[in-house]
Amino acid sequence: MRPRTRRAIVGRLSDFERLVEVGIGERPDVAAALADAGKRVTATDVRPREVPAGVEFVRDDVVDPDPAVYRDADAVYALNLPPELHRPALAVARDHDAALLFTTLGGDQPAVPVARETIPGETLFVARE
Repeated sequence: MRPRTRRAIVGRLSDFERLVEVGIGERPDVAAALADAGKRVTATDVRPREVPAGVEFVRDDVVDPDPAVYRDADAVYALNLPPELHRPALAVARDHDAALLFTTLGGDQPAVPVARETIPGETLFVARE
């Protein structure tokens, strides 16, 4: 991810104190920057992943989520979220009264109603504020 894009995403997500990243994969830079900014970040993935200091990792599948992971979240976010996970991510955010913000893969369009925010090098989709 380009530094300007990362800074813009981190800046937008910094409005929230407690965040859960869905599907961190091997891209922990946004979660790390949020943790460095003093935010409480939990990263999830269906496979075990190493995460930076200050980021908690929980193995979880947003399609069959553990409610405890999302219970205190102000926002759920995902980077490069595939369309088949848009609805499950929105459901978990709604269930826990959290915002949902995400980016998609390349030309994928959102599978849920969203507002679009243009940031440097990317579109951030806000499905729930």
